[in-house]
Amino acid sequence: MTDESERAVQAAIDGEMRLLDPEVRASPDRVLELLDPEWTEIGASGRRWDVGSVLTVTSSGSVSAESPVEVSEVSGVVLAPGVVHLTYFADDQGRRAWRSSLWRLTETGWRMYFHQGTLTG
Repeated sequence: MTDESERAVQAAIDGEMRLLDPEVRASPDRVLELLDPEWTEIGASGRRWDVGSVLTVTSSGSVSAESPVEVSEVSGVVLAPGVVHLTYFADDQGRRAWRSSLWRLTETGWRMYFHQGTLTG
């Protein structure tokens, strides 16, 4: 991987970890800095989310500082210039899921464009 690719993947990982931070999730403005205006998610529940619906949930304290989401097996790859695909395993108080997200570079920085979670046993 080139230095530029490594920086792109690290920027996406940093953004992903910020989105899992309880303090960031509690601030709609901070969440909006990281989500693309066209962002969508297919959640582990099968529900489809958009920016408006996820802001309602995240600002209600969906992740607590006492029990943060545990993340492991993080990996990323540059799919095209300005597009990074991340995958990782997340354990949210026993609710375990493989997660996948697409990040794209915009005029304002790296922003998540799409996210999907798949529950695992």
